[in-house]
Amino acid sequence: MNLKFIEFMHTLGDAKCLIINGQCFTYRNVVDGIQRWDSEFSNYGITQGSVAALEGAYSLDMVTAMLALFLRGVIVIPLSPNAKGERTDYYEIAHVEWTVFINTETHLPPYSIKRRIAAQNHSIEQHPLYHQIIESDHAGLVLFSSGTTGSPKASLLDVHKMIARYPDNKRPQIILAFLSLDHIGGINTLLHTLSNGGVLVTVTERNPRTVFEAIQNHRVQVLPTTPTFLNMILLSDVCEKYNTSSLELITYGTEPMPQRTLDIIKITMPHVRLKQTYGLTELGIMPTKSKGNGSLWMKLGGSGFDYKILDNILWVKSNMAMLGYLNADSPIDSDGYFNTQDVVIVDGDYVQILGRKSEIINVGGEKVYPNEVENVLLTMPNIAAVRVSGYPSHITGYVIRATFQLVEYEDIGLFKVRVREHCKTHLAPFKIPVVIEVTQSDLHSERFKMIRSGTTV
Repeated sequence: MNLKFIEFMHTLGDAKCLIINGQCFTYRNVVDGIQRWDSEFSNYGITQGSVAALEGAYSLDMVTAMLALFLRGVIVIPLSPNAKGERTDYYEIAHVEWTVFINTETHLPPYSIKRRIAAQNHSIEQHPLYHQIIESDHAGLVLFSSGTTGSPKASLLDVHKMIARYPDNKRPQIILAFLSLDHIGGINTLLHTLSNGGVLVTVTERNPRTVFEAIQNHRVQVLPTTPTFLNMILLSDVCEKYNTSSLELITYGTEPMPQRTLDIIKITMPHVRLKQTYGLTELGIMPTKSKGNGSLWMKLGGSGFDYKILDNILWVKSNMAMLGYLNADSPIDSDGYFNTQDVVIVDGDYVQILGRKSEIINVGGEKVYPNEVENVLLTMPNIAAVRVSGYPSHITGYVIRATFQLVEYEDIGLFKVRVREHCKTHLAPFKIPVVIEVTQSDLHSERFKMIRSGTTV
């Protein structure tokens, strides 16, 4: 890892750096923590090129252990406590040699470091991509996709290239850490904040109340989040209950934004600038510029990034792109462009994301984008969330299925009539839901992204 990054943090001394679950830590605390972990890892023999899983919830130890591993040139696999179900698979795919477990329970040891005996049978010789990291003397980062549309893929990233893209001349800001450290968005927020001498604020739970309480109490200026979470905000009373005068910017990404949600957020918090972001685990976070505060159109690209559009599909080239997948073939072409599978439309220098190609529903030869139908359904009263997907039909191939979460109970028969009547005046007949379901289960993942299943082109 670039030593200048650590040296910069050292110069900030007792300035606030992290506010974790209400407890404040300084840049001095972070630098001291990195040094303690570096000594600990040295004692264990965790050296450049080692492969280590780092498990735990957001904490000072989690942050400083990760930075210390990067500093030592280790290949790091961050895992959240929620990854228990996939943990064994992740270990096998990444050929983990060491486990560093961070414990936040006060009655247990604060951490444990263990060498995997099984790792003796899983030489990194089986991962040719690891050699590229080791030979460059850089740290590596393995991130797993959420797997909401299939098996999770393990992307290998070069940490040196990631850190190099963060300039150290931006205005320091107080930023809320919405996504965890096993997600590219969470890593980006951490590195961006620390490289600019800002303050990172975490919350005990990701729900509207705790997030907006943190915004009020810690004068948060930037909230990176998702369209799904913004819709949850609108269904709550937090905008009226909590003081958001410090909030300057809300960034949103990871999935298409419903225009209705964007419009209402703009009205509800007129003092806040809204910016659409674009990023993938495989590419990092791409520079963007929204066409307007309430617009879904954005400019893409900037230093280190380029893109092209082939058959309405977005391909992106990034100088911090992954080296490849550990468990799948790379979708990067010979010119270095990655097929995002995102369908876009273009207006001059601006693009708009319509959704993943795999999510398009083919109804008798007509293509339907789920987000288009969801936008219409969200304008109905008593809708907490809705997911549109394809449902097999022996006549048209697929018909439209809409799965709803309701704010309050409603008679299902009358509700179905209401949905169809509403859609008749807003959608073409082939876009109107044929299958209408109501569920009490969450329609989003733990990362507050709509859970979809690939279908249907």
